[in-house]
Formats: sequence, C-alpha cells, structure tokens
Amino acid sequence: MNPKEQKIRWRLILGDEADEVCGGLNGEDADRDAALEYLYGREGQGRNRRTSRGGKGSSNKGSLDPSQLTVPDWINAVHTLFPQRTIERIEKDALERYAVQELVTNVELLKRAEPNLTLLKAVLHTKHLMNQEVLAVARELVRRVVEKLMEALARPVQSVFLGAVDRRKRSTLRVAKNFDAQTTIRRNLQHFDPETAKLFIRTPYFYSRIRRHSDKWQVIILVDESGSMADSVIHSAVTAAIFFGIKTLRTHLVLFDTSLVDVSADCADPVETIMKVQLGGGTDIGQAVRYAEGLIENPRRAIVVLITDFCEGAPVNLLFAACKRLIEQGTLLLGLAALDSEAKPNYDHATAAHLASLGAHVGAMTPGELAQWVAEKVR
Repeated sequence: MNPKEQKIRWRLILGDEADEVCGGLNGEDADRDAALEYLYGREGQGRNRRTSRGGKGSSNKGSLDPSQLTVPDWINAVHTLFPQRTIERIEKDALERYAVQELVTNVELLKRAEPNLTLLKAVLHTKHLMNQEVLAVARELVRRVVEKLMEALARPVQSVFLGAVDRRKRSTLRVAKNFDAQTTIRRNLQHFDPETAKLFIRTPYFYSRIRRHSDKWQVIILVDESGSMADSVIHSAVTAAIFFGIKTLRTHLVLFDTSLVDVSADCADPVETIMKVQLGGGTDIGQAVRYAEGLIENPRRAIVVLITDFCEGAPVNLLFAACKRLIEQGTLLLGLAALDSEAKPNYDHATAAHLASLGAHVGAMTPGELAQWVAEKVR
C-alpha cells in the first residue's frame, strides 16, 4: 500500500476531523466516507455526518446540505463500495451495535414501503438476514416491483420480434396495431352524414404483417451476481422472462459468482429467479462461459449474452480461451457491462477490450436495445 492509499484509509477510519492531516476525499472515497458516517457517526458528536459525495452536514444543527441517506440507499451504497468482508462487518455492526434493523426485522415498515428499484436492491442485499415472516413480505414487495418492470419492458422487447408492417398488403386480422386509418376513412367517405357531421365506418381496413420465420435460436444469458451488478441482475431476470415467451427463441438464464446456478427452469417467473440471487462474493467469469459452451446445440444459431463488470477473479487467460472457442465456432458473444434503464457501466476496460479484440461484441444496453440487437441477429 502506497503512502497516498494509507492516508485515504486513515482518513476513512478517523472521519472528517482528520482532513487537515490526511487530506480530503473525492469520488468513490467520498461516497465510502458518507456510507461509514451514516452508521458510525451515531457513536457520538465528534464527527460530522457526510450525506453525499463531497457534502458535509451536522447531526445536531440545520444546514442546506443534501438530504440524509435512507436505509435502502445506504445498504445499496455499502454493497457497491466495499469488499465482501467489510460488508459483513458493517452489517454485523448495523444490526447488533446500532440497531439499524428497519429492512430486516420490521414487517410493518416493509408493508408500507413504496415498491421501487432502490428498495428491491436493498432487499436482495439483506434477504439472508431476514426471518421467514419478513422474507414473505419482502417477496411480495419484489413481486410488485417486477410487475411494474414487466409492464414497462414487455412491449418494447416483444415488438421487435413481431414482424414489420407490410403496407402493400391487406389483412383480415383485425387488431388495433394493424389498423389502417387513412385507407379506412377514404373508402368509407360515402357513409359520411352531413347533418350529424359523423363518418360511419362500414368496412375497416388493416395492414398485414410480415412474419419472420426461423428455427429457434438459443439465447444463453450469463449474469454476474457481484454486488455492483444488482441493477443488471434484476433487469436480466425480467428480460429473460420476456424472451422466454418469444416462440423463435429458446432462452437459458444462468447466475454466477465463483459458483453458478442455472435458473432456466424458473425463467418464466422472474420473482423466483430474483429471490435466488446471492449478491456479492468473488467472480469466475470463465467458468460461466465454459458452462454456456456445454449448453450450445447449434453453434451458429446460438447467442451468449455475458452480463458482467469483467472483473475476473480466476485466471483471465482461461476466460479468454473459452470466449475464443465460442467465437471461432460461430457463436455470437455479446459482453454487456450493464443491462438496465441507464446503461451506464463501471467495468474492467482492459478485459472488455481484449474480448472485443477476439471478436466479441462489447457494450452496455437497455433491455430494449438488447432485444433489438438479438432480433437483428436472428432474422
């Protein structure tokens, strides 16, 4: 550890009173300080409360500082900013020393909570600490958030697989999405009533749709369970559930860290999938890619979607070798550093760049963009 890193570590231990000696904090170090202060600032009045990046406040007097962290915000920050051993110590202190137990013991609070992604991520981070009664309520909360996500994502994801409108042909399939308003009005003008100023539609007209016929493609989605990937894990489960209902695709979903679990059997039920997630721990990306190799039946009709921050814990040459084999056999490999509504990744650039040099497609996408990409490949 170099002198600069030592100063940062001491500054995080001692709090902002050590600014003059150790220097101030920026970026993620300031966020770590805010997360530590939220909990350990309860120890006494000697330290000011940091509430957000670079912001200072006081626990006993007013200010114009940003609002205090909520418990779900704080839990998510801890699991994003610290290694697993540190997370376990912070959780232990929060529960035993400072009684910060709102999410893991208070059934009534969970029942009153407004379902949202922040709360869902906090539940995933702490569900291993919940008793069965609290876990049952948490599962219902997860279900409500997932239903909202499914409602928001289903149409944009499914629509790219439905086929393009063919405006040269008519159809007897009378569904709203195919309705040809212009032709219908023009051909029913003879039924216009001047007295009531109403047009009576005797014969509605509809476009036909071009179906894209193809044998089923395999889509194998590998999802990194590390703590920083919580948003991507949630969106992956929902996206896989939508893919599962598309007839031209055969979808697999695999969660991994240093071990892996194939949850393809639960693919149609994203709530069940999400409740099996164990965020945190190490990462063996190569093992997941090798598992995908074993699932592939027709290499040239298979897509492997690898969702990870590319921070490999195992020997990276094993990952590169497995990815190279996939690409050389004709399988499409898509590496995503993020799959969520923002698509703003934080990842290992060197590993991602090397995979791209091997022929993998690498980037970050929203679920709709992923659906568009897959649809283009399977046409």
